This record gives sequence, structure tokens and C-alpha cells, in this order.
Amino acid sequence: MSTTALRRAPLRDAPAHRDGNVLRWLAAYTSSMIGDSVYYVALSWAAVQTGTPSQAGMVMAASAVPRTLLMLGGGVIADRFGPRKVVIGSDAVRCAAVLAVAALLFVTSPGLWPLALLAVVFGTVDAVFMPAVGALPPRITGRDQLARVQGMRGLAIRFGYVVGAPLGGLGVALGGGAAAFGLAGLLIAVSVPLLVSVRVRELPPDDAAGARNTAWRDLCDGLRYIRRHRVLAPLTVVCALGDLGFVGPLNVGVTLLADERGWGASGMGLVIAGFGTGAGAASLLLAVRGRLPHAGHVAGYAVLAGSVAIGALAYVPDVVAAVGVALLIGLLAGLSGTLCGALLQTQADAAYLGRVTSVSSIVSLGIAPLTMPLSAAAIDAWGTGPVFVVSAAVCGLGGVVVLCVPALRRAELPR
Repeated sequence: MSTTALRRAPLRDAPAHRDGNVLRWLAAYTSSMIGDSVYYVALSWAAVQTGTPSQAGMVMAASAVPRTLLMLGGGVIADRFGPRKVVIGSDAVRCAAVLAVAALLFVTSPGLWPLALLAVVFGTVDAVFMPAVGALPPRITGRDQLARVQGMRGLAIRFGYVVGAPLGGLGVALGGGAAAFGLAGLLIAVSVPLLVSVRVRELPPDDAAGARNTAWRDLCDGLRYIRRHRVLAPLTVVCALGDLGFVGPLNVGVTLLADERGWGASGMGLVIAGFGTGAGAASLLLAVRGRLPHAGHVAGYAVLAGSVAIGALAYVPDVVAAVGVALLIGLLAGLSGTLCGALLQTQADAAYLGRVTSVSSIVSLGIAPLTMPLSAAAIDAWGTGPVFVVSAAVCGLGGVVVLCVPALRRAELPR
């Protein structure tokens, strides 16, 4: 019912990039993403300055456990209470927690415990924030604009990474961890009044009826809905395979490959910049065009081509070629990822979108990071080439799933 209702009653005729409502949401999201980047710089710096390297690593990883354990419940909360309310509340809690630690560091040197507690709070809040972020776009614009919004969101994420890290470093240089945490808190705070000003569409009464169920029944209903859906079920598998195959080589493998080939830190930075540039170009393409025809076919072939490029990265002769291959990987992975995200949002009923997002996110944010130490150990044992090839094969399986499932292969983005 909800998908039909959204088709028949688009929220606004204006393209998303000209819609003030969407642009306010985008400004809020961008400010929050920049604040997140500054926060991670501040947390890592403060942890390294306060404890040993192993203790700092534990602090940085502390947010992963609650995020993984609570993500599915976060999807239920987003669908029950509405994604805008959840995002506003999440940003308010994160802002208050970061500013409290900034004030504490300003007046005293409390040790590692407030940093670890802050990381746990962030992970807990992320478990509800991320499903709500995924569920919000269909409430603020029409279905025909969701692919463009995905592209705009991807650009905001890339912008947050590019701007946030230098801002965090500047904050640390000028005033230490307290100043950097304070800056992060203020940037997150900017998002709250912007989100309050965003107008959202309420669900039809039959779609909102799930609020009368128990939380456990809502969760079971959401999992059952995904399992029975002809597009969402295989698409969730595709997203999981892509994350499992991509995260290790990108985050650990490139570093070890650069060390093995003697490219140095600058070479490693250029390769990672190639990834980011390619992914940003894919997001820009969707933001400008708003829609690509034959989305299922394009996503499947992009996954297959990107997996070949991942395997080839370990065998390039020099850093220049590696940057070119990384640029191609970023473009293809960004294109397939953006299309898959847009298909998730357009195929799912709005009443279930928080739960759908939580299931698709739990692998990328909880399970896939575990492949980083496994990738490092495997590279130490067998070298970069075999590990990159295996990772490429895992990613490639996702493309095979897309092209072998008729409903997913023929999936289209709405016009």
C-alpha cells in the first residue's frame, strides 16, 4: 500500500537539487558528517595521547560492539517513531556527549574512561541514527528523486571526509583534544535546527499501524518482509558480498600493498584518493542525472567489472597505474553502491525502510570491518595477490547474484 501511495502522491514536483526541503536535509546531513569526521580525529588523537597504542585501538573499536548488536533494533525504532524524530534525537545526544567530553578535557585530564564511554555512546546512537538516515529520504521527496538524493548523499559523505579530517587536525593543533571535540559538537549541533525545519510526509494509517505491535513482532515482521521480497532479499545479499569483499582490501590491503611495493605513505595516499575521486564521480553522476535506465543490469555489470579491477590492483607495475585502477574501482563501486542504495529505497515500503536499512547496514558497519585483521593476516601468510583475488571473487559473486535473479536484474528506478 505504501509504495503505491508514494507513487500516486509525490511529495514535490521540483527536482531534489532544487527543492529547499531536500537541501535543508542535505545541509544538516553534511554538517553532521563533517562533525563525525572531526570527532574521529579528536578521539584518535586524545586516545593516543592518553594511553598506549593498544589501549587507543580498543577505544577506537569500542563503538563497533553496540552498533552491531543494536542495529536491528535501531531499524525498529526508526520505523516506529519516524526517521526525522530519531535523527534529531540522535544528533542531539551525540552533540551533548561530545561537548561534555570537550568540557571535561578542558578542565582536567581524566584518562581513557570518558573517551571509551563516548565511543560506546556514539556506537549505541549510531545503531538508531543510521537506519533512520536511510529511511528519511522517501519522506521528504518523491520516489522519482530518490536516486538523485542518493547521489547527493554520497557527495556529502565524500565532502565530510575531505573537509572533516583537516578541520579536526586544525582543532587539535590550536587547542588540543578539547578544542577538536568542541568543534565536532558544534558541527553536529548545526544539523539539529536544520532537521527541525525539514517537512516530512506521514505514513498512511495502515502503514503506521505497526506502532501498535510489540518491538519484537515489528523486528520479525521486517525480517520476514525482506526475506519474501523478490528484489530486496537478493539485493541485501549483494550488498553484503560487496562489503565483505571490498572493506579489507580498501582499508588494510592498500596500506600493505604500498609498503610491499615501496610506494610509501604518499603513494598510499594517492591510491586512496583515487578511490575517493572515483566514488565521488559516481555520486555526482547520479546527483546530476537523477536516474540511470536499466538500474539492475548496470549495477550487476558494474559489480563484476569492479571486482576484476580489485583483483588487478595487486598486480599493477607502479603507483601511477595503481592510482588509475583505484580510480576505476571507486567509480564502479560507487556506481553500483549508489544504485543498490537507490533500489533499496525505491523497492521497500516506507513503513519498513528503517528495518531494511538496518539489515543492509549491519554487514557494512558491523561484520565487514572484522575482515580487516583477517585480510592483514592472510596477506602476511600468502601475499597481496591471492588475497586481492579472493576479495575480488567475493565481490564478483554479488554481480552474479544480480544477473541471475530476474526480478533484481530487471529492476528499474522510478521515472
